[in-house]
Parts: sequence; C-alpha cells; structure tokens
Amino acid sequence: MRVVIAGVAGVGKSTVLAEIKKGTSYDIINFGTLMYEMAKSLELVQSRDDIRHLNVETQMNLQKKAANAIGQMDNVIIDTHMSIRGKQGFLPGLPEWVIRELKVSSYFLLEADPAEIFKRRQSDSSRTRDGETLEEIALHQELNRMFAVSYAIYTGATVSIIRNNDTRVKEASEEILRRFTK
Repeated sequence: MRVVIAGVAGVGKSTVLAEIKKGTSYDIINFGTLMYEMAKSLELVQSRDDIRHLNVETQMNLQKKAANAIGQMDNVIIDTHMSIRGKQGFLPGLPEWVIRELKVSSYFLLEADPAEIFKRRQSDSSRTRDGETLEEIALHQELNRMFAVSYAIYTGATVSIIRNNDTRVKEASEEILRRFTK
C-alpha cells in the first residue's frame, strides 16, 4: 500500500510524519528529497530548493524517475506536495504519469491556519523559501485540495483533510494512522 501525506511548506509534515513513524512499520519516503538526490547526481542543483527553479521539462523528468523508484516499493508513506509554486505558476506535484506509477490508495492533505504556517516558515532557517503572503498561503492550500481531488479521480483513492494546528500534532498523526491502517 502507498499513502501520500502532503501539504504546503511549513504546515508541519515533517513533525507529523515523525510522530506517525512511531506507530507504523511503513517506510517514509520524501518525494522531493529523492528528486533532489537524482538532480544532484546529474549536477543540476546544489540545494533541494533549487529544484523548483529548474525548467518544467527537467522537473517532469525528475518526477518520472522518482515515481518509478517509489512505485517499486511496498508499504510506503510518500511525503510530498500536491502542488509546487514555481516561476511559471503552480506545477502539479503528482501529475497523471506519477500517480499512475505510484498506485496510491489514500491522500492525506495536512492544513493549518495560514498565520501559523507563515510563523513556522519565518522560524525555519534550514530552508530557503519564496515569500508568500497569508493570502497566497490560503490560496495554495485551496489549490492543493483541488489537486488532491483531481488525483483521486485517476486512482480511486480516498482524500482526507487533516488539520495540523500547533497543538494538534499527536491528534493529526493518530487520525492519519487510524484511517490508513484499518
């Protein structure tokens, strides 16, 4: 079984996934990290944040290679983004050729209040993020819902929206585990 957990940058995916890891034997694979490792081996990028600045065709090729690698794995949780804000607009994080390869059974979309996300991004010095206003963060979350539903149409997978407010990490993690381990 393959499960996707996604959300905008700063929503707390890493924190929730660390909690989930305690309660499951599933492997957790970060789609972007896998793409980064592939891009770095081809000398296309120096940091993970450089990926979203590559041309769309190169990003698509990296997505295909990463999807093929993950598609070979069983019982995996895929940490990714439903959409990526790039220079030319929003790029699907899981376009049709990727989701068909992954054969996902459930999509979990983490969301939080845009002000919380903004604050988390401000305090995270480990990444170089493009600045987004509160309105842009809210729009990005709304677009992610649309992308998730679109992906589910192709795969027949379920879509769940999970709130990850600052005080709900454990509850969000437990809710996800309950839904995909039934």
